[in-house]
Amino acid sequence: MKQVGGEDATEAFDAAAEGLRARLGKRALVLVGMPGAGKSSVGRRLAKRLSLPFFDADDEIEKAAGMTIPEIFSSRGEAEFRLGEKRVMARLIQGAPNVIATGGGAFMNEDTRAAVKAGGISIWLRADLPTLLRRVKKRNDRPLLAAGDAAERLATLLAAREHVYALADVAVDSRDVLHDMVVEEVIASATRHLATLT
Repeated sequence: MKQVGGEDATEAFDAAAEGLRARLGKRALVLVGMPGAGKSSVGRRLAKRLSLPFFDADDEIEKAAGMTIPEIFSSRGEAEFRLGEKRVMARLIQGAPNVIATGGGAFMNEDTRAAVKAGGISIWLRADLPTLLRRVKKRNDRPLLAAGDAAERLATLLAAREHVYALADVAVDSRDVLHDMVVEEVIASATRHLATLT
C-alpha cells in the first residue's frame, strides 16, 4: 500500500469503514436497484469491509420457501413471491446491523420501503441500461427477464422503477470499475448521509 502524506493509506481506508460502522448503530445498509446493478457483489464486499453480516434477500427467500425463485414464480406466482419477499426483508432489517442486497423489485413495496426507512439506510446502486443489459445477459435465472426480449423488458422495468429507487437515502453510480471503488463510494455517501441525521 502506498504511503500518503507519511501515513499508510490502509489506515485511512480502515478509518472510513470504522467511522461508518460507528455511525450506523443498529441500522441495516440496504442496497436497492435493478437486476444487474451489482447489489450482491458490492454488498458482499461492503459487509466484509465493515465486518458486518451480509444477506442476499433472494437467497433468504429461497431458503424460506425451499425452492428457487424461478420455481416460486412458476408454481406460486409473482404476488406470492412478493409477500414472501416482504416478510424476509422485515426479518433481515430487524436483525441489523447488517448489509442486505435486495431483489430488484423489493423496494417497490411500500411496506418494505417503510421498514427500510425505519431500520436502515437505503442505497440505490444506479446503473444505465447498457451496463445492466451487459450484466444480466451473463445469467438466465431472472424470471422477470425470461420472457421476450431482455433489452425491452429491462428498459420497461427501469422506466417503471427508477422514480421509486430515487426515493433511496443515497445514490451511488454502479459502473464498470472495480467493485471495491463502488464500495468506497457507498461508505463515503452513507457516512455523509448519516452525518445529516445527527
